Amino acid sequence: MQIITLTSDLGLKDYYVASVKARLMQEIPKAQQLDISHQIKPFDIAEAAYQLRSCFHEFPQGTIHLVGVDCAPVLPNPSTVGLSENQASYPTIVVFKQQFIVCNDNGFIGAFLRNDFPEALYRYKAIENQPQSWNFMLKFCFIDLAKKLAEGISIATFTEAVVKYKKAFVPIPVLEEHQIIGSVIHIDAFGNIITNIQKSDFDRFGAEVPFTISYQKRSDDIDVISSSYNAVSMGDRVAIFNESNFLEIAINRGANAGNGGADRLFGVRLGENVRVTFYPKGSVKNLSSLL
Repeated sequence: MQIITLTSDLGLKDYYVASVKARLMQEIPKAQQLDISHQIKPFDIAEAAYQLRSCFHEFPQGTIHLVGVDCAPVLPNPSTVGLSENQASYPTIVVFKQQFIVCNDNGFIGAFLRNDFPEALYRYKAIENQPQSWNFMLKFCFIDLAKKLAEGISIATFTEAVVKYKKAFVPIPVLEEHQIIGSVIHIDAFGNIITNIQKSDFDRFGAEVPFTISYQKRSDDIDVISSSYNAVSMGDRVAIFNESNFLEIAINRGANAGNGGADRLFGVRLGENVRVTFYPKGSVKNLSSLL
């Protein structure tokens, strides 16, 4: 069975998602549809990349992922001679780990791949002559491309192979001698704070080296990584590595629909810094250096 996933910034307030799914059922009736998220912040390709990459490994080979975030094409403008290719943004098919991603080349690809490279990359330039699709690309273009992929039509017959793609700015942690300076890249529905600091960043300092995780007020510092939320008492702050191995800060049994998530209780917002300071033997000279 062909699996097709949907990721978009359409939200759930309006009819848009239902309209996309209805057309998908008509065009590829045997496909199994799965939603990644439709609550992506409008035009936030970095969040879309995080959401899809976090579960991408769960899907089998041949899965088709449709990413409808900031997907309206930006076509070459004859008035900007010499710069049109840099400004242009076409529908693109990414082949990665033998799965397909249909998206706009708007920076999402670089944010999704991180330090990896695609197996192949194809640009759909025929969109230049399809203005009827420009205002709802996910519905009127991406589904058509998915249909061709599902039917086994050679990608080379309707696209052109390319090697370059745009890379959106995605913050990476700054690694210093005894410190990691990361940032908040996502806040989930529970108010849990997900940072861009990965377990591999911690591992470079060694398993037994003491540390503190700092954000906002020093009174909220955390000095241990727990194996689960329930490793601390209900209502206490906790730090874990989530299933994607990103450092996550949470409140056990906290949620924004209830007593408040970590983001509200700590006043932490997207983009703010989170610091991890390590204290290897000999690095602390006196008590005042800890203050």
